[in-house]
Amino acid sequence: MQVETIGFIGLGNMGHPMAKNLEKAGFPLSVYNRSPEKTKDFEEKSSVCYQIQELVQNSSIIFTMLTNDQAVKAVYEEILNSDIRGKLFIDMSTISPKASEETAAALKIKEACFIDAPVAGSTVPAAEGTLIIMAGGSNDDVQHAMPYLLKIGKSVKHLGENGKGIAGKLSINYFLSAIYQGLAETVLLAEKLGIERTDMLEIINESASGSGATKVKTPLLIANQYDPAFALDLMLKDILLAKNAGADFPLSEVLVQTYQSAHDKGFGQDDVIGIINYLKK
Repeated sequence: MQVETIGFIGLGNMGHPMAKNLEKAGFPLSVYNRSPEKTKDFEEKSSVCYQIQELVQNSSIIFTMLTNDQAVKAVYEEILNSDIRGKLFIDMSTISPKASEETAAALKIKEACFIDAPVAGSTVPAAEGTLIIMAGGSNDDVQHAMPYLLKIGKSVKHLGENGKGIAGKLSINYFLSAIYQGLAETVLLAEKLGIERTDMLEIINESASGSGATKVKTPLLIANQYDPAFALDLMLKDILLAKNAGADFPLSEVLVQTYQSAHDKGFGQDDVIGIINYLKK
């Protein structure tokens, strides 16, 4: 396999460990982050860039992991000012299908390639390299990216053309938002009925209702500490994206109302399962 030069833009809670896994794999890596302090521990083994165009010039495959539509649009506006012919861009952000498709189209005009490749999993799987990656793009581009994607995730699901990765991500996060609200309500109901939280969570996790989602949030619920692995505000963003993309169901309105109200009451920076504190009040 020809080893290519890799660029990674966006070193937040998810992007940082994902880029670290590429670095640990030994790939020639350049990184960029809007806040330069997050690049410090890449200085020894990788190249730190202080301009997006510098990173793009130095890289043949460029990953982006950004917060929302606005951040992605701002970064790709800068990227499009460079000579990007033949380069492959892999956006792992969770954004709207419209923004993703527009980005793909703009890159194609400049003779570059694009994959939307959002992930299922939060900070621990990101650090462990066990994310599930949902990819939208041409088969050739996905195969081109595969050796690098498999250092970030344990599996890559190629779902179709550009936009299908985002579609998969919005669908799974819609489901997760319902699981987390349901889990929080169940724990609160059990406590009202005199059942200890630890006992209820043990029953949930050992029964058919248990899942990876319930198990990963159990320690937070027991400790009643909600440092964000995946912030409630990010889930709200994804629920709204799902609704705008076509999630027009009875549960959609309930989820939007609950998560929006939790945000409005100041719980947005807590982990998503911290919604239990909003529901309790």
